[in-house]
Amino acid sequence: QVQLVESGGDLVQAGGSLRLSCTASGRNIFRINTMGWYRQAPGKERELVADFPSGGSTVYTDSVKGRFTISRDSAKNTVYLQMNSLKPEDTAVYYCNAKIIKVLSGNEYNYWGQGTQVTVSS
Repeated sequence: QVQLVESGGDLVQAGGSLRLSCTASGRNIFRINTMGWYRQAPGKERELVADFPSGGSTVYTDSVKGRFTISRDSAKNTVYLQMNSLKPEDTAVYYCNAKIIKVLSGNEYNYWGQGTQVTVSS
């Protein structure tokens, strides 16, 4: 079994900062290709916030460029999202995502964390 465990969500005032963390664990992880963050606001579809492919360039949705920074510690199977200059429209449940190759399998599997609530008050 592979698990993604997130932390760092909180209530913060507009203009504030938060740092989200997500760690992947499991005995049958061979390689993690991409780790990233998505978010889902009430009544809206889940959207990509940022992702960090292994050996590739980071990707950000336009609304967070210049404010959010994704980073990754491959040795710890951990991805971070530093969120600065937060706005009320950033309020959402943030989900960690990882695309993982399992041991003895050539297939890529898609995993999600349980979600962490970020609320930005005006």
